[in-house]
This record gives sequence, C-alpha cells and structure tokens, in this order.
Amino acid sequence: MTENLIEIGKKNAAIKAVDENVKNNMIIGIGSGSTVVYAVQRLGEINKEKSINLKCIPSSFQAYQLIIQNGLELVSLEQFPEIDIDIDGADEIDKNLNLIKGGGGCLVQEKILASNSKELIIIADFRKNSETLGMKWKKGIPIEVIPMSYLPIMNKLEKLGGKPSLRMAKSKSGPLITDNGNFIIDVDFGEISNPGELNMDFLKIAGVVDTGLFIHMTSKAYIGLEDGNVLTLKKKK
Repeated sequence: MTENLIEIGKKNAAIKAVDENVKNNMIIGIGSGSTVVYAVQRLGEINKEKSINLKCIPSSFQAYQLIIQNGLELVSLEQFPEIDIDIDGADEIDKNLNLIKGGGGCLVQEKILASNSKELIIIADFRKNSETLGMKWKKGIPIEVIPMSYLPIMNKLEKLGGKPSLRMAKSKSGPLITDNGNFIIDVDFGEISNPGELNMDFLKIAGVVDTGLFIHMTSKAYIGLEDGNVLTLKKKK
C-alpha cells in the first residue's frame, strides 16, 4: 500500500464528509491532523463557489492557519458557543465509534469543540478503523495533566494497570508543552474492552485535565479505503 493511495482515500473521505454534512450559514469546528487539511480545503472551495457563509472555530494553531489560508471566516467559541458540526480526525476508531485522539497534542481543545457541537464528524483512513481501541493504535491513550501532578498521576495509572510515559518534545529538551501549558502522559492499556469506564477512572484523578478517549461523541465517521472508496459509519440509535 503506497502512501499516495492512502492520501487519496483520506482526501475522498474528507470531500464526502464535507459535501454530505455542510449547509448554508453553519458554525463549524475545525479539528487537527492530516485529514482535516483536505476537509478545510474543500470547505474553502464550496464557500467560495456557493457563498454559503461558513464560520469556523479552530481547535489548534494548525486549524487556525488552515482557516485563514483557505479564505474562511475565523470566529471563536465565545462568539458562537454552540457549533453545528465539528470536523476532526482520529488516531483510532472502534466499532462503537469511540475514539482515541491526541496524538498531535490538541486533545483538550478538540474535546471542547466536539462536546459543544450538535454533530462530531470524523475523517480517517482505513488504518485507524479497529474493532477495539488499542488494537491498532500502540502509542497509548493521551492524557493532558497539570505539570506539578505528572509523577503522582503516572504512579496512579500504573496501579490501574497501565504503562505510562511522559511525552517528550522533539525539537527541545524536556516534556512536550500543550497549547494550555500542560504536559501529556501517554498510557498503554493494550486493547481496551470498556473505554467508557477507563475514561471515568482517569477523570477521577486530581491533576488530569482531560483524556484522549472520546466516548459516545461521534455522529459519523468517513473512512478512506485502500481503493480510494469511502466507508461511512453512523452512530447506532
């Protein structure tokens, strides 16, 4: 499987997600990651062609730049606290449309947008589509934490049965610092049979800001397949 075919699948998934869900005068949350690039490009195209008056809220500096570069109107959650749809990527998607997110470090802002949206639309390629979380994504669940609490939290995560590691920065010495000034711990629990319960266990720990487990939040997922076709998965009612 060449990287080019994977990119074609991601692009087709992004185009289909935008074309099927975006309507006039929508407030749209913009997530982060490689698939979102294609989605924002498509948003820019249809906004220009049809003048449908889209307003976009970014989840990260990357999203902020994409909105500006594609000629879309940049707004904030303070102006529009209720979002029509949120378009984002994922590191892994399970059969119930639960997600692991946060590989890029923007999980808290992404979850804030998702939780204030009427619909969360996920775009990904087939490598992210799993039966169970942890089956394909082997880098652990990202957890954003207050810096002073990282060591006690890592100890507590070990007691829960996980293997935690503090995420380090790539181009500077020391830990990665999120947009919120916090640290990220990646904790490996292997395959996760009950992600909702695990998420609640994390949130009970003092110093945890939020987790990369997105439970029962996704409305639809558009999966780019090996042959360029798109698989659409919808939330079970």
